[in-house]
Amino acid sequence: MTQHHPDSFILMEYSAGNLSEPHALCVRLHLEQCPYCRSRVDMLDSLGAVMMESRPKVSVDDSLFDRLLTRIEDEPAQQDPIEVALRGHRDPLRKLLGEDLANLPWKRQLGDVSVLDITDHFPGQPERVVLQKLTPGGKAPAHTHRGTETTVVLQGAYTDNKGLFKQWDFIVMGEEDTHKPIATHDDDCITLSVLSAPLKLTGRLTRLLNPLIR
Repeated sequence: MTQHHPDSFILMEYSAGNLSEPHALCVRLHLEQCPYCRSRVDMLDSLGAVMMESRPKVSVDDSLFDRLLTRIEDEPAQQDPIEVALRGHRDPLRKLLGEDLANLPWKRQLGDVSVLDITDHFPGQPERVVLQKLTPGGKAPAHTHRGTETTVVLQGAYTDNKGLFKQWDFIVMGEEDTHKPIATHDDDCITLSVLSAPLKLTGRLTRLLNPLIR
């Protein structure tokens, strides 16, 4: 069961269709496996439809946004049995890449880390979109972020100073965050990340590689 979710603002932007294609893909991959967030988006979609239908008659006061956020956070999750049955039969990432994760042309980057840049699949988008793979028990270099990094765990799990992140967890990191992900020992850890700016390595030796990172 997922433990780390998109916040209410991200879900509202997803429901409104305001996210970029790469960020929307990350949210959708999480939603496919998270009934809690799916129920929140369903409520947002329904509310949006009602507001569109009655727009000429409705006067929206300044507190509506705050009340909506509170209601979303308090809404109990309901797991739709039809959604459960469909789960695993829809794979937007498999459709995008045309291959299973195991068959992709991974490129070794640093130590235990392999990467595959899939930015070209999103023409016209400013963000960099990458798949990253850590070998079981492998460590990524310590780093911070020059911008925002949105990540969804596709396979396996990793730990860092913020906790344990399992399959389908959704994580957002910013310039204030420094971490060193370590994959659990049971499987490769594969993540999909959308980066608004390059990472910044912080290790004593690896920081020398920062000029080479785009």
